[in-house]
Amino acid sequence: MNKEAIKEAILIRRVEESFLELFSLGKLNGTVHTCVGEEFSAVAFAGQLEKRDFIFSNHRCHGHYISFTKDYEGLLAELMGKEIGTCGGVGSSQHLCKNNFYSNGIQGGIVPVAAGMAFANKLKNNDSIGIVFIGDGTLGEGVVYETMNIISKWEIPLIIVCENNSYAQSTPQDINLAGDILLRAKAFGIKTYHSNTWDSDKLIEDAKKSIDEVRATKKPIFHLVDTYRLNPHSKGDDYRDSDEIEKFRQKDPINIFAKSNPKEYEEIVNEVNKKIKDYIDSIEDKNELDIKEYYKDNNESKKSNWNKLETIDTRQVELLNRFFDEYLAKDKDMLFIGEDILSPYGGAFKVAKELSTKYPKQVISTPISEQAITGISNGLALAGMKPYLEIMFGDFITLSLDQIINHASKFYHMYNRQITCPIVIRTPMGGGRGYGPTHSQTLDKFLVGIDNVKTIALNTLIDPAILYKEIHKQKHPVIVIENKLDYGRKIAKKRIKNYLYEMNDDKFPLIRLRPIKSKPTATIVTYGGMVDTVIDTIEELFIEHDIKSEVFVLTKIHPLDLTEVIESVRESGRLYTIEEGSSFAGIGAEVIAQVTEALDKHFIARRVASLPVPIASSKTLESEVITNKNRLIKVIKDSL
Repeated sequence: MNKEAIKEAILIRRVEESFLELFSLGKLNGTVHTCVGEEFSAVAFAGQLEKRDFIFSNHRCHGHYISFTKDYEGLLAELMGKEIGTCGGVGSSQHLCKNNFYSNGIQGGIVPVAAGMAFANKLKNNDSIGIVFIGDGTLGEGVVYETMNIISKWEIPLIIVCENNSYAQSTPQDINLAGDILLRAKAFGIKTYHSNTWDSDKLIEDAKKSIDEVRATKKPIFHLVDTYRLNPHSKGDDYRDSDEIEKFRQKDPINIFAKSNPKEYEEIVNEVNKKIKDYIDSIEDKNELDIKEYYKDNNESKKSNWNKLETIDTRQVELLNRFFDEYLAKDKDMLFIGEDILSPYGGAFKVAKELSTKYPKQVISTPISEQAITGISNGLALAGMKPYLEIMFGDFITLSLDQIINHASKFYHMYNRQITCPIVIRTPMGGGRGYGPTHSQTLDKFLVGIDNVKTIALNTLIDPAILYKEIHKQKHPVIVIENKLDYGRKIAKKRIKNYLYEMNDDKFPLIRLRPIKSKPTATIVTYGGMVDTVIDTIEELFIEHDIKSEVFVLTKIHPLDLTEVIESVRESGRLYTIEEGSSFAGIGAEVIAQVTEALDKHFIARRVASLPVPIASSKTLESEVITNKNRLIKVIKDSL
């Protein structure tokens, strides 16, 4: 048996057993998933990678981490919640990041992220590879198969190591898993290997073959490793048969080594125990991370300087295409990713028209796999690239939410600000084209309030390039909502008589439409595809009901800066929010809540929104369901 390998395996085991001891003493917060019994999988794969390679691991990641980084001290400090820990005590057991090692407790979702990082290596032609560790329970996740399809087609240099311990938490494999594990990977044309942790020397040899082959061929491999965890899934009860556990205890390589080499084993354990104890004693009084360091509120409101809005006699979609053409040419790390975007089709709404012809290496057409391509874009972003992901219809972005909420939005803080994830996700929303219930929704309320994610809404009053040039500078995730009807409209073309059109000097400008001479008697807040509907309504509100409206058009709908809106409502005493989604828990509700909190005086507030039913295909029903001019006028008139 390889002596260095056995020493590292013993170190991993004793570190994890120390975690359990610390937990029992109340010195460890949270949970622990130990890999006791599975250590040689970590030693074989993580221990044989090069420093330039990467690993993405899961909730049972301690062994992988120690074998790859050799930083057992940082791991101990992390689980004890100390500021000097790997991630400042923020991530703890499941969420680690150091020197190309990443882990996340969301099992299936890490596979496309790892694929994205490996794809970045392929694009950079840097000869680095990656490993993603999953368990057999993860094979129930659909995104795993979406990703297998892509890494096979795109020949991405990634090893998927499936540690098969025959249980998904407490559920035996024969209850949940159908068919043959290796055949799943083979169905996608991925080469497979099969090893086990009980023959540790052979496992180390097989792992080296996988690593060398992926590096040489630049193609993926699926490596199945049969193993058995000797401890419970987490810290809790273990309902497995005790005889079964004992059988594997007898097969365990470390236990076999301890019996056959008792003196050497004792020397190794004593040396490891001393190192662990000495380090734990030395950090017990170390500080935990201060909240002021973890959360820094940089949101500053300021009084605006206003500039006149100019008309652009060009359709919005052409301006979008022009921006991507310009920026793909000058930023080789920028990627345009999406379904059906290659020429001559150029995407469902032609934003990508002719881009793939000009930039074939940067424009990447994908399968219909929203969650996988979002995860791959996350991985590309973590690797330092600037991916712009197009979700063909906004309705389908629900399939991307795990990657947005549990991955993209969390990486920065979860890893204590060691990395950024500058992914940009674009998607068209809105009705008015007769597409019916599943292709016409405005789902923006599901895309705001996600911590650390900006949400931007394009409109017909501002050149989209102004917004996208700022988006390109962002270091954190951005979601951009584009409106289907607005694609064909020209910028600031529709004008209201005796109104001034202007935008402020924010990075994502607030737009204001105000009467040139009259003092406003109502404040209207809107955004996105509702701008033209509001403009169509303003003149009638004045002529028929003597309402002089000051209109604010938001471009950044999360987070919100309502400084100017608050001052307008202070003067007008009336606030109306107009949105295309339904009103419950919508953008309008948040606007009214924030204005209410800021003002110490009474004002009238109303929300105007679409009806809370699916959008019908028939022209009459669709026009009645979606927020329209008649409903807007009625709500405002009834509030007087």
